[in-house]
Amino acid sequence: MKFQFWLITLCFCLLPVFSGAESLYLNIRGVDSELQKILETALVLPSTLTSGENINHRWLQRYQQQLPELVGSILEPYGYFHSHTSSLVEEIETGEYQLNVEINPNDPLRVTSLELNLTGSGADLPELRRQLTEFPLQVSDILRQDFYEEGKTALLQRAVNLGYLDAHFQQHQILVDRGKRKVDIILKLDSGIRYRFGKTSYSGRDSYPERFLNRYLSYREGEYFSHDKLGQTQLNLRNADLFRSSDITPLTDQKEFDVVPVQIDLQPAPRHRLRPGIGYGTDTGARGSLHYRNLNLLQRGHELQGELVLAETNQSMLNTYIIPNRDRLDSQTLLHIGVDREETDSYLSRELFSEVEYQRSFCKSLTGSLFVRLSQEHSRIGDESSRSQMLLPGVRLNWRQVDDPLTPLRGIQTGLKLQGSHDALLSDTSLLKLSGQVTALHPLPHHFSLLLRLRGGTIWHNDPFNELPASLRFFAGGDRSVRGYSYQSLGPTDDQGQVVGGKHLLVANLELEKRLNQNWGVAIFYDIGNAFNSLSEYELEQGAGIGVSRYTQIGPLRLDLARQIGTAENKYRLHLSVGFGW
Repeated sequence: MKFQFWLITLCFCLLPVFSGAESLYLNIRGVDSELQKILETALVLPSTLTSGENINHRWLQRYQQQLPELVGSILEPYGYFHSHTSSLVEEIETGEYQLNVEINPNDPLRVTSLELNLTGSGADLPELRRQLTEFPLQVSDILRQDFYEEGKTALLQRAVNLGYLDAHFQQHQILVDRGKRKVDIILKLDSGIRYRFGKTSYSGRDSYPERFLNRYLSYREGEYFSHDKLGQTQLNLRNADLFRSSDITPLTDQKEFDVVPVQIDLQPAPRHRLRPGIGYGTDTGARGSLHYRNLNLLQRGHELQGELVLAETNQSMLNTYIIPNRDRLDSQTLLHIGVDREETDSYLSRELFSEVEYQRSFCKSLTGSLFVRLSQEHSRIGDESSRSQMLLPGVRLNWRQVDDPLTPLRGIQTGLKLQGSHDALLSDTSLLKLSGQVTALHPLPHHFSLLLRLRGGTIWHNDPFNELPASLRFFAGGDRSVRGYSYQSLGPTDDQGQVVGGKHLLVANLELEKRLNQNWGVAIFYDIGNAFNSLSEYELEQGAGIGVSRYTQIGPLRLDLARQIGTAENKYRLHLSVGFGW
């Protein structure tokens, strides 16, 4: 047994010696980090250097002889034409070898003269001249052929996008004199004539009128041709959500003189759409919804939308008829009619309403609307019940700039609403109500972000406050207000201690979030505010807690655990919400 033990031990000790397995590594030295990355990517040891488990030293020697030429061909496009390369094979451990490649790149060749010229009708166009000044190579720069190709391609693409569809290079040369270490670059672009948009024709448009479809064009007939404008038109058609597909083709083979016609092939979406939905939120409880959409009514591009929502605290039905502006894509008129019932810990409201609204975008970030709303509402607040009729004209403004609509990392949004009524115009009471909200999101180092939200509002009125319906009063508390309290449970109270709402509102939310990865985030938050009737009666309610977010394709799914601060019991409350809290 002792002899067998020593025999086995000896075999294990001698195993590395007789194994015969050999490996080879490449080690590049003598160049800066940028060139080293380029060489490590381009220089790959051929598979022929190993035969079986051993290194083929004959092929290795041949590879070493080829290395100076290989390295030279790799470095020349980066301006190094006089490199010197040597190599040495070193055994670093038994069976492990390292091919050390020592490279001396020597001084690079630099651009000694640069001739950039424009000819044709676009020779004096400022946009093309500016593209020349932004050429990535200048005199005395190291010759980089990749920069040259980038600048050359950018210049040609810029010309084509500006409508010079026949643009071409009359001359494009890099003249290298290795002996004198000179580099002369000659680049001459002939722009040709500048084309304009011709007539746009449609196929597969079903019964959509041509004037309606022309609203989605970001160009007009006779304007200078631009691929960017074609791309924006494609985006407009996709965002319209009216077509299954839309393909835009400039008919360059049919261009005449300086005009290029455009063909748009459309495949309309089904006219009738029905989309159900289910969900849950702490403010609403369990809820179900049904959304209906009817497209191209009267074959004029009009649209009818209907939405039914059934939730524990809210039940509503809204029908909207949409009349698009005949010429503007960013403008439309909406006719609303609906019913809404909401029951919270503070009030019960049942409202029948109709509204006419005119919407318009003033710029990419700012939208606004004018509206007139006629409503009849039955309210029960505390122990009092009331019925009211209100005619409320008003205005809405919304400013929004975010980097991503679903999961923003940076952005700001401001909303403002002003509405009023007069008892001489189909209203039971006179008032003026102003409300608004500002939300700002700012990224911080180490995947942190800071969110600040301010909500406020005020009501001016002459008649007693108890004549105002519940939908026009201010309440606080809930997922998007002071967390730790139930929805709309905060505000001034009556003699029996029941919340009846206030004339003013001021609420602030501060939140610090840490993004754990692409799908998850955690946050701590602090909320403060309340509804009130006067500053002397302003009782600040506070809540703080922690939250966790799961980011999905429909926006973040958020679960918060909030604790009341400054109350006798300091109760805890869970808040569940979907979507970013704008």
